Amino acid sequence: AELALMAGADRVEGCLFGNGERTGNVCLVTLALNLFTQGIDPEVVYNELDETIEIAEFCTELKVPERYPWAGSLVYTAFSGSHQDAIKKGLEALGDKVWEVPYLPIDPHDIGRQYEAIIRVNSQSGKGGIAYLLETEYGIAMPKDCQAEFSQVVQKITDATGKEVSPKEIYDAFNSCFIDLKEPLSLIDYEMSKGSSGDIEVSLKAHIRVGTEDIEITGEGNGPVSAFVSGLNKKLFAPHMMHFELSDYSSVARAHCKQLQSSEAVATVRCQAMNCGKKQGGRRFGIGIHRNTTTAVLQAVMSALNRIGSAGDSKLFSKLK
Repeated sequence: AELALMAGADRVEGCLFGNGERTGNVCLVTLALNLFTQGIDPEVVYNELDETIEIAEFCTELKVPERYPWAGSLVYTAFSGSHQDAIKKGLEALGDKVWEVPYLPIDPHDIGRQYEAIIRVNSQSGKGGIAYLLETEYGIAMPKDCQAEFSQVVQKITDATGKEVSPKEIYDAFNSCFIDLKEPLSLIDYEMSKGSSGDIEVSLKAHIRVGTEDIEITGEGNGPVSAFVSGLNKKLFAPHMMHFELSDYSSVARAHCKQLQSSEAVATVRCQAMNCGKKQGGRRFGIGIHRNTTTAVLQAVMSALNRIGSAGDSKLFSKLK
């Protein structure tokens, strides 16, 4: 039918979704949207395609397959990690330009579909799809290395259940992995003051909980983060010939999303346990979310340390009560 139109035909008889008898079996939906992707206006409007599908299924008592061209419920859905990553980057780069997104020849809005269903996560998915859903649904953007670390957590869930996971389940896993960890360390409160010398800009005093014991730490540094790290090392770890180092610090505003109720900062750090100058165990990311940027990053440090402790591949906490 497309070749006939290219040859000059001005009329095509067909049906909807391949179900027809004397009209011919060419699907007018497929034909029209195929032309549409090539920049040819078929002069057929399908912005209420879901309603068209509902009427056709009612009249014919035949279900439109979920992967039917252009109309199936899964046609605009990506499960593969590489596909999800390409779609995520394409949508981010789109702006106000002409529609050009990998694996999506047409804008789903043109046929009454939404972006929300484009990326769904199962055992085939990678870090790109997981990161996309966290950012669009909950406004949480993570560095790429952190995305890779967290994707392993989600992968274990999908492998165990054999099912697709929803954005809410991903968000719950994120909280369990990074935010809800309060053992063995948790931040109670802190206060900052000017440093004791020109080279030391900040003096910080914090109350933290170590297991069931509340203790006070003090530290100095060129900022609140370095002062906090110094205080933790001096009080908790240096007496046992251990310490930790912090790297990959970033802090961004939580992006606009459906679930965001107020302005918050998302702070990410990565910490490494050290023993006598040598690395011990793997590096772990920590994340903190708070309206105050400083509080968010201090919580992120605690999150990273608690994740080091739960990993069990270092002796950072072995001497603590």
